[in-house]
Amino acid sequence: MKIDIINATKTIGKATVLKDVTLSLEGGRIYGLRGPNGSGKTMLMRLVAGLIQPTSGEVKIDGKRLGTDMDFPPSIGMLIENPAFLPNYTGLKNLELLASLKNEIGIDQIRETLTRVGLDPDDKRRVRKYSLGMKQRLGIAAAIMEKPKLLLLDEPTNALDDKGIRCVCDILHEERKRGALIILSCHDGDLLRECSDKIFKVQNGRVERENAV
Repeated sequence: MKIDIINATKTIGKATVLKDVTLSLEGGRIYGLRGPNGSGKTMLMRLVAGLIQPTSGEVKIDGKRLGTDMDFPPSIGMLIENPAFLPNYTGLKNLELLASLKNEIGIDQIRETLTRVGLDPDDKRRVRKYSLGMKQRLGIAAAIMEKPKLLLLDEPTNALDDKGIRCVCDILHEERKRGALIILSCHDGDLLRECSDKIFKVQNGRVERENAV
């Protein structure tokens, strides 16, 4: 997969949340986003996901224009902001319901993914009984379970302990090896440097290359 963002600007009301962003991104790489809250990191992810359209400029995925040739990227998994699940179902049942929308994977793959993120697929607790860390793990599972070509992870280590953070790092490396194009936003500078192939600084809606890792 290849993503080209070309002179993309997004204005909401009187605020310009993304300013003339131009990036070329390719599969098998992890792109880190660093910047304070409100800098435009989440908006950039929403733009790539097709959840918002640029006021000017364009986003192309494998040469096809997002919003014109396609509404959304054809193969995408994402964790943007707080994951939301049906509180009265188990984690397994929630993922089964999500997977039924595309029917690309079966129960074995779902169970394997839950184990991969450190959750027990046989846990009978409803999601409303989950800790914040468990909900975060479930959100990561939902993002990766269908082996998407594009993976957007916005602060995936929120509410996770050291073991959970290490688990996320391992998953990132595995997904990159599989060939996924990964965009990662994270306040943990050490994790960002360890996992990213390139880091971009995002500030006041502008995006610029920070350094090679």
